[in-house]
Amino acid sequence: MDLAPDAVVADIGAGSGYITKRLAQKVLQGKVLAVDVQPEMLALLELRLEADQIENVVLVQGQVDDPHLPTGTVDLALFVDAYHEFAFPYEIMTGVVSALKPGGQVVLAEYRAENPLILIKRLHKMSAAQVKREMAAVGLRWLKTDESLPQQHLLFFEKSSA
Repeated sequence: MDLAPDAVVADIGAGSGYITKRLAQKVLQGKVLAVDVQPEMLALLELRLEADQIENVVLVQGQVDDPHLPTGTVDLALFVDAYHEFAFPYEIMTGVVSALKPGGQVVLAEYRAENPLILIKRLHKMSAAQVKREMAAVGLRWLKTDESLPQQHLLFFEKSSA
């Protein structure tokens, strides 16, 4: 991902902050919005950020149907093995699309449903076709799929600039 140093990135499903911390190092003049529905995970992440003296992360308490992101502020929303877990994916994505700036992007990393040799439960996998359909339903345009990871798709989408 090509991130500007002042980008605003939303890490959706931030969990313990593994990705959040790495994103924060890439956008030193920007910020990372670390979104999670579990207050315990946000509390753990807060402790880790304080210990590492990372100050460009904002913790966001999301809900199962609303990421609680500010409208029109996000350059990139990243989902790493998180999207398939949502009980209300349409509602979450509607909130994410609203938060994106025109031309903003969404990137999803999901285990490949097309590969039966990936030994995790089927419910933790998504096909590229399924992801494309669901992102199109909220108005996102597919840009590319990167298959360079051994077990996951990286799917890139964009919000219209208009």
